This record gives sequence, C-alpha cells and structure tokens, in this order.
Amino acid sequence: MNAAARELLRAWVRRQLDAGQASWFEAQIAALAQDAADATLDIALGMIPRRFGKAALALSDAELAAAGRAAIGWEPRGWSLADAARILLLSGLPRMAKPFAERFRSLCRRADVTELIMLYRGLPLYPNPAALEEQVGEGLRSNMREVFEAIAHGNPYPKAHFDDHRWNHMVLKALFIGSPLAPIQGLDERANPELARIVRDFAHERWAAGRPVPFEIWRCVGPFAEGQAIDDLARVLASGEAIERRAAALALAASPDRRAARLLTEIPALAGDISGKRLTWATLQ
Repeated sequence: MNAAARELLRAWVRRQLDAGQASWFEAQIAALAQDAADATLDIALGMIPRRFGKAALALSDAELAAAGRAAIGWEPRGWSLADAARILLLSGLPRMAKPFAERFRSLCRRADVTELIMLYRGLPLYPNPAALEEQVGEGLRSNMREVFEAIAHGNPYPKAHFDDHRWNHMVLKALFIGSPLAPIQGLDERANPELARIVRDFAHERWAAGRPVPFEIWRCVGPFAEGQAIDDLARVLASGEAIERRAAALALAASPDRRAARLLTEIPALAGDISGKRLTWATLQ
C-alpha cells in the first residue's frame, strides 16, 4: 500500500475514535510492528468490530476523490469504520513476516461472509497485489453475490491484474447472477472481442428461452459489433424496451461497421442524443 493512501485511511479512522479507542488501536499497530505473528493479528482483527461497533466510515465527496488520487481507482464508499481499521492493519503488516499472499489466503479461508467482503474490499491497498490473484479468483467463484461484488464493483483490482480470461469470466458471472456491470471499473477499457462473442452467446440463449436480456450486455459488444452482431442490435431496436433500444443505439455508435451508421440514421432522436452527449452509458443507468 502506498504511504499516501495509508495515511489518509489512518487519519479517517482516527478522527472517528474516542480517546480510549484511539489509544487501543495505536497499541495494536505498534504491537504488530513488533510481532506480526498470526495470533497477534487474529486477536486484533477479531477485537476491532467489538471495540468500534457498526459505524460507517464517514467520508465527504472531496475525501472520496482524494482516495482515488492516492491509489488509482480506490473507492472506500460504503465501508464501515471497523472494516477500514482492519484493512489498515492488514495493509501495514511488516515485510519481515510471512508473505502477505499466504496470510491473505489463510484469512479468506477462515472468514465468514462479512469478513470476506472486508478482505476483498481492501485489495487496492495490500502489498504485492499481483500475488493475490489466485485467491481473488476463488472469491469470484463464490455463490454469495455480496462477496462477488466486493471484488467486481468499485474495485480497481480486476482492471489492473486480471488477464482477459478471468476478466471475461467475471463479467459473464455478473450477468448470470443479475449483478450490474456499470460499477465494474474499466468495463470499456477492458472490452475485448472474445467478451463480445461470449455475451452475445448469452443473449441468444436468453432469447431462445424467452427470457429478458440485460441491456448492459450491448456495452461490451458495441466496439466489436460487425456482421451478425449488427443483426442482434437491429433486433433490439425493433423489439426491445425503451432502455434496451437506447443501449443498442449506444452500441451502434461505438461500432466500426458501416451498417451501424446507417441504422443510426433511422433513429435520429436517439442518434442526436448520443452526439449531443445527452445519452451515454452513465446517463442510461
């Protein structure tokens, strides 16, 4: 974890603690600096929720923006005070202890749901993040949507560290479990032809089963929409709900295919909203 981000988090945690809580917490930080044994860490992590309660980590919009500058993509929105304190302890473990990835894996295997959410939310701040990818992949396979979203939503880790295969798996699982795509950081930057093919297959399976297709699918298709993908978008324009039609129009606007441009001329109102920036993926949510 970089020093600037850690100092921000430490300051935010400390200002919400009373004198007794602050003294106890600083003692835990000092104790771990001297002895980062598993038992010492486990006791501190277990005691923090009891000491700090269920208060939210109170942050202003300016402070959330500062978080994103201190560590690119860091979004501590919705964190509890206790979770922030535990992530702060984990991020500052001394390097002479056992490798962090080993400790992280052990903690995840012993954690309950709320602890897993906390552990995965801290991913942008931990040391040697690349070494954590195998365990993060385990988290993506969780049957608990809240755990999956702790990794996938508002978290810069997947964008920075996943290869295309794991990235595509994450996006497809989000669609399967009904989790929105918009909170996934890097959704547009990490778009790729294989993902476009996969989500189109998903759409066709849903159509064949008479089930609705999530409109966000087309965001992943647009930049690679050619040939039969244009036929899919034309189908949505012809028979989709209003939000689906707007999504299809946005996808067509991103397509390199000339047919996409011709289709857009047939929906001048939507095309005008797109060119005027009144219709974007952000405004569609």
